Amino acid sequence: MANKPIQFILKEQKLNIGKQAGKTVIVARPTGRQRIDFRNFCERISKSTTFNAQEVAAVLNLASETARDIVANGDIVEFGDLGTLTPSFKSKAVLKGEQFRAQQHIEKPVVKLLASRKYFTLNDVTFEQVTPGEKKTKKEKKTEKKNENPGPVPAD
Repeated sequence: MANKPIQFILKEQKLNIGKQAGKTVIVARPTGRQRIDFRNFCERISKSTTFNAQEVAAVLNLASETARDIVANGDIVEFGDLGTLTPSFKSKAVLKGEQFRAQQHIEKPVVKLLASRKYFTLNDVTFEQVTPGEKKTKKEKKTEKKNENPGPVPAD
């Protein structure tokens, strides 16, 4: 797949903490991003394999469900190039001498991803500065969509 540059805009920002606290600086912000939904993601993968998009989706979903079940039992899962999945939770502090009750003092159990540094570091990217577009209100976006898709044209 051909790499296209990551688009960014420059924004002024006043810093509140750090060495430059109180100063106005210029920072780059990524822009022009699109979200690839799961179905399209699976279709892209299927083009490089003998599987169809539904089979790819089934395998990915089964892998994530199985990993979640394993982590829910307290084990750690090495999830390929993405990283490691581990169980975690928040624990309330209990004074020494008081009884610790798991159901009462442990809350918000979650699956945590310890991301692989190698996988999540983008070394092979380029950047392209673009000019910021004007922000459109929701009403303007809806009007634009209606104008793009006027519906079926009546036959003569």
